[in-house]
Amino acid sequence: MTWIVFDYGGVLSLPQPESDAEAMARAVDADPDDFKRGYWEHRLEFDRAGLSPLAYWSAVVGRPVTQTEVARLVAMDVASWAYPDEGTVALLGELIGAGRNVALLSNAPVCVGDGLDELPWIAAIGRRFYSGRMGLVKPDREIYDELVRALDADPSKIVFIDDREENIEGAERAGLTGVHFTDAAALRGALSRAL
Repeated sequence: MTWIVFDYGGVLSLPQPESDAEAMARAVDADPDDFKRGYWEHRLEFDRAGLSPLAYWSAVVGRPVTQTEVARLVAMDVASWAYPDEGTVALLGELIGAGRNVALLSNAPVCVGDGLDELPWIAAIGRRFYSGRMGLVKPDREIYDELVRALDADPSKIVFIDDREENIEGAERAGLTGVHFTDAAALRGALSRAL
């Protein structure tokens, strides 16, 4: 395969800790359950760049938020997704070290993508695609088609790794080889068979 494309959250990073989500809610005096519900209810549109950070966080909190609150929430949001899955990150490093073509495709708003780009294990990936910068989201077909175009690769020569079944199915509809991520050890085995 020509390209190995990783998802970010739940693959290269651990899932967002419950405690971090609750800390964000407390930072703006919001009910944690209402906050978490709003966080996910509006997230895909934020990931698509259909909402500005101010509009998104106001929708999540349920009231107009200030720019100071937005800045704090963005920083906390990025930090909540910055816990590496050490096994996957080690595998990523091995692939890069072996000269493999590696890319990232993640549903993430622009402000989160900017923060993730600062992480050393992400900065090592030469080609990074974030939904917010593309105006497209997984699992829609268009984001995979755009990835294929940008990588100038045959879809059948791209392995796409994601922890969400619907995103794998979207990739496979676009002709990519999907690998459903469960843990680093299983991924290592799946890649050894696919490559």
